[in-house]
Amino acid sequence: MEWRDEGIILGTRRHGETSAIVEVMTREHGRHMGMVRGGRSRRMQPLLQPGNHVDVTWWARLDEHMGSFTIEPLEFAAARLIETPVALYGIQLAASHLRLLPERDPHRGLYETLRLIIEHFDDPLASGELVLRFEVMMLEELGFGLDLKKCAATGVKEDLIYVSPKSGRAVCRDAGAPWADKLLLLPGFVNNTAVRASSYDDIDHAFTMTGYFLMRHVWEPRAVTPPDARGGFLNALGRAINVSQAS
Repeated sequence: MEWRDEGIILGTRRHGETSAIVEVMTREHGRHMGMVRGGRSRRMQPLLQPGNHVDVTWWARLDEHMGSFTIEPLEFAAARLIETPVALYGIQLAASHLRLLPERDPHRGLYETLRLIIEHFDDPLASGELVLRFEVMMLEELGFGLDLKKCAATGVKEDLIYVSPKSGRAVCRDAGAPWADKLLLLPGFVNNTAVRASSYDDIDHAFTMTGYFLMRHVWEPRAVTPPDARGGFLNALGRAINVSQAS
């Protein structure tokens, strides 16, 4: 069994004296594990850092075996990512989310969004938007997609500013007004790619919304806690946005 693909390094752990078990999010083959012989060598360690874009060949005698990787560099992004807390926490958060998915289950949309996230960590608002969209996509891929295109009560597609915590459906301003204190806020950028987040408050409200549904549908049923990297990312993002908007 053998295939070749491109991927993003998610994590590495030692295996024996000289090898490493490497976790890669691939474009066509999903999140995949493999052994890299000599992965702990001085030459290979910089290549196997989280966030690097790589060319990966996997082979095994049987498909159900973990198998081995041969990995070559396409882009060394890790050195740039460790320079800022936003990027460092961001790649850790993305990896934590991807580990909620079954191994070897293809998710090309998530892979492409991860590539975009890595490219935009130098723009705090943009990276916040992209990671938020990544969480919305995660809910969809896990079977708990949100319906944010029209109002659950009236069917209108304009002025959608709330989300029902019960149904995960959008609610427009007029229909939601009587129950505003019981609804989650829906910032405009979440369901309209033509709209940009204007402040950290926009980002924070959006992550509160996705965090609610991740907790309800994913973390609590699996008896796991939200990843520490999520809080770290949001705190770092808030600081970075405040600095960029003050300058």
